[in-house]
Amino acid sequence: MKAMIFAAGPGSRLQPLTGSTPKALIPVNGKPMLLHIAEKLAAAGVTDIVVNVHHHARLMKSTIKQLSIPHTRFYVSDESGTLLNTGGGLKKVAGLLGGCGPIFLHNADVLSDIDLGAMWEYHHTHRPLATLAVTKRQSPKYLLWHNHHLTGWTNERTGERVISKTHPPGHMEKMAFSGIHVVEPKIFKLICEDGPFSIIQLYLRLAKNHAILAYEHDPAYWADIGTPEKLQRAKEMVKENPEKFTCSIKR
Repeated sequence: MKAMIFAAGPGSRLQPLTGSTPKALIPVNGKPMLLHIAEKLAAAGVTDIVVNVHHHARLMKSTIKQLSIPHTRFYVSDESGTLLNTGGGLKKVAGLLGGCGPIFLHNADVLSDIDLGAMWEYHHTHRPLATLAVTKRQSPKYLLWHNHHLTGWTNERTGERVISKTHPPGHMEKMAFSGIHVVEPKIFKLICEDGPFSIIQLYLRLAKNHAILAYEHDPAYWADIGTPEKLQRAKEMVKENPEKFTCSIKR
């Protein structure tokens, strides 16, 4: 099983911490975020992990080189020249991640107790183009779903709204994206965007003709570290519930 960790972002909202440390290496209870996520992926059966780098690229590459998780190989996608955003970053690694079998994608700034094995089984059973982890939580931006199929996106602050496809009359549910997804390798053949672009932009375009499903999970033990306040909340969450963030790798 293969995976990609999106770790190239500059983490500008975490300044001054990210002035000297990339966001993916910010420690949460003594362990860098990158290691938290890599261990979680490995525990779910992932054997090959690609990490994209841009901000503090040299430090990131040397750290990735030193990572040691049993039966797990690491690869670097170097975006030092141009930061490609999530969609462009995924397109760049088609040669590393393409092939057979679904692929995990995971943001480097997200911690959760989500059962990745259960999420993979859900995806494997329904076989959509992509499965996105989502929760019912407060957020300025939401993905819109009809019967758990992606139909659009909305920004509550600006009123901006994108509708990917029409659907039978019924309630459109708003759920926030959790930064964890599973995609089919055939998605690479469907990417026509160039340069830096958001993977959400890609999903919204593809949702018109392809199934993109929601995988809802409990938001109680989910956090991102996008700001100093959110980082502190993540640290408290892990400290108070260490058993939910301890991964056992058995292969």
